Amino acid sequence: MSMSPSEKVKVTIDGHVARVTIDNPAANTWDIDSLPALKAVVEALNADRTIYALVLTGAGEKFFSAGADLKLFADSDPAAAKTMAHSMAYAFGEAFETLADFRGVSIAAINGFAMGGGLEVALACDIRIAESQAQMALPEAKVGLLPCAGGTQRLAQLVGDGWAKRMILCGERVSAEKALQLGLVEEVVGAGEALAAATALAMQVGQQSPVAVAACKRLIHSARDIAIAGGLAAERDEFVQLFGTEDQWEGVNAFLEKRKPEWKNQ
Repeated sequence: MSMSPSEKVKVTIDGHVARVTIDNPAANTWDIDSLPALKAVVEALNADRTIYALVLTGAGEKFFSAGADLKLFADSDPAAAKTMAHSMAYAFGEAFETLADFRGVSIAAINGFAMGGGLEVALACDIRIAESQAQMALPEAKVGLLPCAGGTQRLAQLVGDGWAKRMILCGERVSAEKALQLGLVEEVVGAGEALAAATALAMQVGQQSPVAVAACKRLIHSARDIAIAGGLAAERDEFVQLFGTEDQWEGVNAFLEKRKPEWKNQ
């Protein structure tokens, strides 16, 4: 029986390492099926005491993940749009916080564009390895939205407030090399090499005591988790509150219609 309830999140096991692949063409986007599937997969891996590490990657060569499927947020009915926003915000939160709390070591093999919720899922991992052609961004404000799955909290912890604000408030996209310089990723490898590099590192985890690794991870995360707990909840609430504003509807629909948005600041 498959460990994943959805074909959009695939799992393979090699010894003590699980490979989790986001497979939702064409851009490996997150939706109301794939987010609960990721949560279910991580919970199943947590319950399997033979699994010590997981590697997360995207199917194909172009996208690690482009984030949320924006078509979900284009409803002209404000009540329906807000209901979907609430469902997605909490699905994002549950999935990515479950990943962040995985007892073993999680490594993101960033094999292409990691945008919005695609970067946020990588931020929920312990370690990030990016291919040289990868680009990373949290561009939600460009479409009238905000990062609702840990982006405002975890990015600032990694790169500091200044660069978090450049990426989130100014919409700046960073290359793999810039991400390495900022501490957003821990290693850059050649095109097509992220999965192998991440898997090799994951294999090293098996040389440590898994009980000791889990305890060390809890301690490393303890102060951080206390610091961002309130912020994670506030992200979801602020995200839902954007729905019903004119700018939210305009931003998403302008993106889908491939035109420049006309902001009203309301």
